[in-house]
Amino acid sequence: MEIIKHKKIKNLKKDLKKLANTDKSRNLSRFFKTGKGQYGEGDIFLGISVPNQRKTAKKYSELQLNEIQDLLSSKIHEYRLTSLFILIDKYNISDYKAKKDIFDFYLKNTKNINNWDLVDLSAPKISGDYIFNNPKEKKTLYNLSKSDNLWERRIAILSTFAFIKNNEFDEAIKISEILLNDKHDLIHKALLAGC
Repeated sequence: MEIIKHKKIKNLKKDLKKLANTDKSRNLSRFFKTGKGQYGEGDIFLGISVPNQRKTAKKYSELQLNEIQDLLSSKIHEYRLTSLFILIDKYNISDYKAKKDIFDFYLKNTKNINNWDLVDLSAPKISGDYIFNNPKEKKTLYNLSKSDNLWERRIAILSTFAFIKNNEFDEAIKISEILLNDKHDLIHKALLAGC
């Protein structure tokens, strides 16, 4: 079983590497601020378009959480984003228990969901949807919004997009009030996006 797991991950990585583009990689590294002292420091880009990552994610949709963990723990940005696309697809077709497992997995991995596109493309669809449908989990939004971690604060505000989409604005307003004086421009931009 372990050999099969490694083979699937190896094949996925090979498929993504075939799509790599050096020029695009350089541009993305600048765009996502990967230089020393910048918010994306250390992030490695292969230079793969988002549509190609989505296609690859569909091809490997049967990956289990422990396999997804391998990708989500990588320093390579596209491995992490592709793993999140797989996670979103799994979440969308899951029953209540599996959705709870995916939500818990997502929250345990916030340290790996560490650039704005990773947050923006996944938080509304996983943590946002789960919290919206399970109101007892609203406290998670407030815990995330008070985190020292930039990306957890961004996950908090982006998760409220699931509420906004359903014409419920209270949580978005309350989280926005908590984050209004945040010092990071990536939080300000997320707040403006929700307006």
